[in-house]
Amino acid sequence: MTGARPPGYPLRVISAQAAAASGARTGRAGDSGGFRTRWALLISVAGGLALYASFPPVGIWPLAVLGPALLVLALTGRSLRGSFGCALVFGLAQFVPLLSWLINLAWYAWAALAGSEAVIFALLAIGQRLLLRLPYWPVAVAGWWVLVEGVRDRWPYAFPWGRLAMSQSTAPDVRWVAFGGAPLLSFLIALTGAMLAWAALAWLAPAGAGGGRGRWLAAAAAVVTAGLVLAGGLLPADPTGGAPTAQVAAIQGNVPRARNLPQQLRATQVTQNHVDATLKLAAQVKAGQRPAPDLVIWPENATDLDPFQNPSVYAQLSTAVAAIGKPILVGEVLNNPRRNVGQLWVPGRGPTTAYVKRQLVPFGEYIPYRGIISSFSDLPALQPIDFTAGRRPVVFGVGKIRLGDVICYEVAFDHLVRSEVTAGANLLAVQSNDADFEIDGQLGETQQQTAMARIRAVESDRAVVYASTTGESTIIAPDGSLIAHSGMWQQAILDARVPLVSHRTLADRVGAWPEYVIIMLTVLALAWAVVRVTRRRRQASE
Repeated sequence: MTGARPPGYPLRVISAQAAAASGARTGRAGDSGGFRTRWALLISVAGGLALYASFPPVGIWPLAVLGPALLVLALTGRSLRGSFGCALVFGLAQFVPLLSWLINLAWYAWAALAGSEAVIFALLAIGQRLLLRLPYWPVAVAGWWVLVEGVRDRWPYAFPWGRLAMSQSTAPDVRWVAFGGAPLLSFLIALTGAMLAWAALAWLAPAGAGGGRGRWLAAAAAVVTAGLVLAGGLLPADPTGGAPTAQVAAIQGNVPRARNLPQQLRATQVTQNHVDATLKLAAQVKAGQRPAPDLVIWPENATDLDPFQNPSVYAQLSTAVAAIGKPILVGEVLNNPRRNVGQLWVPGRGPTTAYVKRQLVPFGEYIPYRGIISSFSDLPALQPIDFTAGRRPVVFGVGKIRLGDVICYEVAFDHLVRSEVTAGANLLAVQSNDADFEIDGQLGETQQQTAMARIRAVESDRAVVYASTTGESTIIAPDGSLIAHSGMWQQAILDARVPLVSHRTLADRVGAWPEYVIIMLTVLALAWAVVRVTRRRRQASE
């Protein structure tokens, strides 16, 4: 290992001592070599962009493993401060394009959220750098990704976008979520990436550092790991045979398309559009052109005017329910207190049970630091009154249908969807309003949420009806495939016969325990890494 480095060869050896060679042989990334800073930063950018491109609207799901792999290569040999810098670049490369649809609300909302997500990621990446010093570090790195996602899902404002698992809605490995939820799939993707990085480090090490056998062993281990993860597509995760079925319909009423939010969100027109589409569905059913639905689902914000305070809106909804002659789940905004709800309207009875959205959108449905933000922005004026959150799941009974509902942003949260299934839902609905984020034609937000809904279908083995004001609306089979889907910025009526599955998957039965166990073991591994570093430094000073 004392030979000269060829010109332009980016990998450098931290030390020419035997310890470095030993580290390369054992595959301990923290003890082997590292890239020069400029190369490490470029690798970080490539890793963040690759991870971004694995999500919709790009949606090249195999790129997800490159994110964890390239981050390991970038952090190898770095100081803790250098690790923070590389991870910050990685995070910005991922979150800035991933959340670009937020620019439709305000450029500073986009910058603040993407920047804060990247900073949190970078701070936690210092922990990964320590984990790279351990033997069997690929497993620890995989656990680190679950830990990071668990933190971002809950703090500081609970925004679980960019999770590795949510990039896999069309991948064969998606079936793993039925056995351990999204955290297990994230762990497996990160493990595959870490094993790929281990193989890359073995092959990039100077000749003689690890031996040809070690290189081929590392490559074989990476291939086997990837094969086992992809083999998840063979798992029997969708036993829906013999389940009863129901006919459901989703209404995408559309909204006036304008270049600013106040003009776009003309509440009376939005409600009328959904009424008109439902009347059209009723006419088609009467003419025998469509089967009669057992249940109709309208999207979030189908009416932003409280029907209990606006008699004309109440009359519109009553007209639509009477025309179709079946229950309609209506997305409403109710006042005193202000709530975002899905309320079931029943023919002859009117409004009945309501589900109140539990996970509110920060800076959308409530404004943190309202006084401070008001001093330099008119964003709080778009939401003058904070919404009140609900506190419990609600299952709507419609004949043999037991409908569990989540509203828009809530589809990203494992425990919220799971709670509806645990409460007895045999069919899931996602009511969404994506118009706010699509003014300039971006499709990222709605397609990312649709991908999450497909993941949830597989995770709980439930059909999912995703109803959006502007699209894309979908009806999703329990195996995650699309039964029906709409285009964007158009009025659409979707209908399909779906299975009503009553059994619970292993993921729903074990709940959050896979995530908790992985995080606990990762924290213990991190503590072990800290002890090892402290002990080495003490020995070196003696």
